[in-house]
Amino acid sequence: MVIKMPMCGIVGMIGAKDASREALLALTTLQHRGQDAAGILTLSSEGVHRVRNTGLVESVFNRENMEELVGDLGLGHTRYSTAGRGTLAEVQPMILTFPFGIGMIHNGNIVNSDELAQELKSTRRQLLTHSDTEVLLNLFAQALTTENNEHLSFETFCKAVKTLHEKAIGSYSIAAVIADHGLVAFRDPHGIRPIVWGTKVDATAPGGIAHMVASETVALEFNGYELKRDIAPGELLYIDVDGGVQTKVLIQKQARPCMFEWIYFASPESVIDKIPVYGARINLGKKLAVLIKERMKAQGLEADVVVPVPDTARIAAISLSEELGVPYRELLIKNRYIKRTFILDNQDKRQKAVNMKLSPVKSEFVGKRVILVDDSIVRGTTSKKIIELVRNAGATKVYFVSTCPPIKHPCFYGIDFPNQKELIAYGRTDAEIEKELGADAVIYQDIEGLRESIRDAGEGIAKDFLPCMACLDGKYPTDVSTSQRMIERRATDRKGGQA
Repeated sequence: MVIKMPMCGIVGMIGAKDASREALLALTTLQHRGQDAAGILTLSSEGVHRVRNTGLVESVFNRENMEELVGDLGLGHTRYSTAGRGTLAEVQPMILTFPFGIGMIHNGNIVNSDELAQELKSTRRQLLTHSDTEVLLNLFAQALTTENNEHLSFETFCKAVKTLHEKAIGSYSIAAVIADHGLVAFRDPHGIRPIVWGTKVDATAPGGIAHMVASETVALEFNGYELKRDIAPGELLYIDVDGGVQTKVLIQKQARPCMFEWIYFASPESVIDKIPVYGARINLGKKLAVLIKERMKAQGLEADVVVPVPDTARIAAISLSEELGVPYRELLIKNRYIKRTFILDNQDKRQKAVNMKLSPVKSEFVGKRVILVDDSIVRGTTSKKIIELVRNAGATKVYFVSTCPPIKHPCFYGIDFPNQKELIAYGRTDAEIEKELGADAVIYQDIEGLRESIRDAGEGIAKDFLPCMACLDGKYPTDVSTSQRMIERRATDRKGGQA
């Protein structure tokens, strides 16, 4: 059983004269965060407009359906599904038309969504999907309804979001549009999933300023927005239709942003919580080089070439090569039309995709002792196949190194390994992992090196900076006691026909 990760890409905007076009451009820059489906929703005086479908952004939207998306208030979402059965009904943005007209998008994973769904059903709210986003949308609407206000105030939104903070356990970055009111965006109290806020001068916008929130800064920059800041853990941002801005931190807890954003998932151009992704990956390569030198000296290992596993390992491999004084070569050529194998929905698809995804430059591998650099080793399926490719291309030695420490614990916040028994590092020694992968050596980053690599890439980051590394050390920032029921139910969903 394999569960996907909900590393979706989200974008929300208000005041942009062409919100749907900006949403489309933003989703294109966030395509790496989800390839299952995409959707855009806009609000105008004529009502709610939405286009959504399964597939890549470029296949979902065309000139005709983009013309339907009028208005200066909108949302966009590119989906990588984790909950539900992969039906069109689960593709975001999601909508409730009563009592206020709300559209919502969500990046994250709610551990106790099943329990919350049952609570909603007890209040006569009927859910149409198994998506945790629909659960959040209904909880939010229900909390607003209890205020019984004809015109919702900032304090009303604060109370509603605080209710979600108190009830929903897990990771979430959310943007929502409310008809006749504006845009709200908020982040879970530990800030596990990223969300940034930017602005730009726009004479057509109320107050002369347009606003955008998004999963990553790359989406802001591509649309000409200047980064204002990250939305803080537990914070609510509200921008009304007149351009007024209000913010409030509703619940303060220790920030625990997911370390996998810097290792693998985020675009290298992005800055997450004031820490550049590119700089973090450079540091990861430098720290790893120190460990490799120690191993090479202790065991008499020698290498002729450093080769990255494209794409996310390239940056770390470059700095690692410089530190070791071993030539860097790109000898695994990627087919750009193949999906990221890590986010394919089952192991058989991953194995087949590796064969199509990477082609070795055989003439450069023959007789070489190779350091293969990858961002992480999860199940080991892809790593084992790549090592086999390199050996078959003529390499005499293959040393496989990972910029991420051994992954030994399940993730319940969105990354694609909620089942501990699937993890190659679970219950195995380094020697056993080497044998399983077929490598001459396997060398991992250590946990402190990971933390320092990320922290030191930013300026003015606190010394006690602590990203979520629960998959490495088992120290979860939230209660995960209901996680097993979530896994079992989602396994049933997969059997029920998820694409």
